[in-house]
Amino acid sequence: MSRRDCDVAIVGAGTAGCYAGATIANAGYDVLVLERKTEEEAGHIACGDALKGADAFPDAIPKSTLEPAMTNTEVDHGRFELPEHDSVLEIPVPGELAVIDRWEYGRALLRAASEAGVEFSYDTVVQDVLQDGTRVAGVTARRKGESLTVEADLTIDGAGALSILQDKADLSNSTFDTNVTYSQFCSAYREIVHVEEEVEWKDALVFKPTKRAAGYLWYFPRTGTEINAGVGFQMNEEPMKLVDDLKADLATRPEFEGATVEDKLGAALPTRRPYDSAVAPGFMAVGDSAGHVNPTTGGGIAGAAYAGEYAGEQAIRALEAGDVSEAMLWDYNERVMDHYGGRYAALDVYNIMATAGDVSDLTSLLASLPGENLAEALYSGSTDFGLKLKLRAAMDSFGHWGTILDFYRTKRVADELLNHYERYPDRPSALAGWQRERDAIMDRVYETAGAEAKY
Repeated sequence: MSRRDCDVAIVGAGTAGCYAGATIANAGYDVLVLERKTEEEAGHIACGDALKGADAFPDAIPKSTLEPAMTNTEVDHGRFELPEHDSVLEIPVPGELAVIDRWEYGRALLRAASEAGVEFSYDTVVQDVLQDGTRVAGVTARRKGESLTVEADLTIDGAGALSILQDKADLSNSTFDTNVTYSQFCSAYREIVHVEEEVEWKDALVFKPTKRAAGYLWYFPRTGTEINAGVGFQMNEEPMKLVDDLKADLATRPEFEGATVEDKLGAALPTRRPYDSAVAPGFMAVGDSAGHVNPTTGGGIAGAAYAGEYAGEQAIRALEAGDVSEAMLWDYNERVMDHYGGRYAALDVYNIMATAGDVSDLTSLLASLPGENLAEALYSGSTDFGLKLKLRAAMDSFGHWGTILDFYRTKRVADELLNHYERYPDRPSALAGWQRERDAIMDRVYETAGAEAKY
């Protein structure tokens, strides 16, 4: 058995873990990242490969380090294919957009974090947490078959969706969000597909609904001839045959005739609101481990990067003060909610509506909305609809007016929820009252959308 003491132990060498590690190590603290993959495989994960907002990423890992992994910077919009209406909806995507080689991106993160002073323990599978009373005090693991105990002043969970750390830790005496179930997650599968001729939509992220409202297909061009093709579905629905469904759709697209396939991977990701609180004594969760993913698109790289930076900066303050209490770590929650947490919570309202609706009604709704308004709804959590637009949507969606009406009613409740998140509490003791008000708004969401409670 081996033992290691450090200032901060981080589980998971993904985007959030690397940004948190680099931030803390740059301040001179001893940071150990435990990664279950081997050093050769680290950084290789299932991902859609779309990177939004790369022009405004945190500085702990410079953008210049990541640019070589950005294989397609020509993408500038989304392309929604609506086969039922024999139409395509082009929508602008705000901010800088790129498609990346996720493995090369992952390797770049690891190199940058290492250069900042982070130590990595590869081939290390975390099995349990250490606790000193209510404080998380480290983890136990197996490294290349040997037992490893890591004691740390602060532990950061970047282990991904449905993290084992949250199953093992006793978080009952904290505000940490434990209202988490598999049904709030999405199961996804993707392949890297190579074609001989460049696709005509190499400047777009392509989305296509599946036969059920709870899923969608995507085609993201890494280059004109290398495409990330995938499919996902909400896990509260009847399981889809992901591989077969993707294969069937590929077979209908002439641009993929004679294509070759490599790098087949699957994953689970949160399609839910961010955790109400992602802190406990000696413990913080970041990225997928805390629901920091756009629940309508599944995009999580930007949220993970900022969560890593915010957690890292709060860890530094806590270590300097010798105080890793929940109250000391609370500012991390506030920064996440202020930056994107409230927006993602509002977006989750539309996700709830989508999973409760009929795919035919929903595609008719999409077809009736201008691209600019749809883009705002997908990325900001809200958009403005004047009377003229409402009338146009009603005319374009004849026969689906009930869905149109439900959408506008749901939008009003989503806006109310977004406003409520702007009043996120500044201390742990005020969270319960804030949650009661939020849950009352969510009851109206479920009633308006005709959906079962998600939380």
